[in-house]
Amino acid sequence: MEKRHQVVILIIAAVILFGAGYKYAKVKQAGSTAGDAVVSGQQDGKASLAEEESAKEPREIVVHVAGEVKKPGVYHLPPGSRVIDAIDLAGSTEDSALDSLNLAAPLEDGKQITVLSIKELRQQGPGRTLSPTATQSFNAAANVTGYTGGSGGLININLAGPAQLEELPGIGPSLAQRIIDYRTQNGPFAAVEDIKNVSGIGEKRFEQIKSRICVN
Repeated sequence: MEKRHQVVILIIAAVILFGAGYKYAKVKQAGSTAGDAVVSGQQDGKASLAEEESAKEPREIVVHVAGEVKKPGVYHLPPGSRVIDAIDLAGSTEDSALDSLNLAAPLEDGKQITVLSIKELRQQGPGRTLSPTATQSFNAAANVTGYTGGSGGLININLAGPAQLEELPGIGPSLAQRIIDYRTQNGPFAAVEDIKNVSGIGEKRFEQIKSRICVN
């Protein structure tokens, strides 16, 4: 009777162990399946996000190039293009004031790029802030070799060199240089009255020269 009792106990123990092992295996399998689902979900999420980001990026950039160029119009360029790339397509001219633009700036889809002429740059007047390179371009255009005077015998204070400026009454070498320094630092004069902004030229001296000067 005692042996039969022991056999029964062993059978019960075996059943319990088998049940516990089976349950553990099921729990482990369920955890593994859930983990795979999470990883798969994360990968799907990343792929979806990448697709959305890719859809947001334009396949091409469309810009309008206007102003002092050979072929103004609408141009299509690849992403990552710069202002200089658009202007190269439109073609600059000898009168294009390219240094008034940031040629290295990235292009923005749907924007307009307006290229000023050197004459238009001069007409912006001293209120316009010019970059150092733009000021150099203006001065190079202003100091044209062979300048003999403005229209009607007037002296163009935006183009005249020291010799021409000294022809004006009351303007000596020192004051002529101040006029040139002023337009170099501030850009061209927009009106003849602006010359009064130069140190040493007051109302009285302006009255002496105003009938003999022009700005274009």
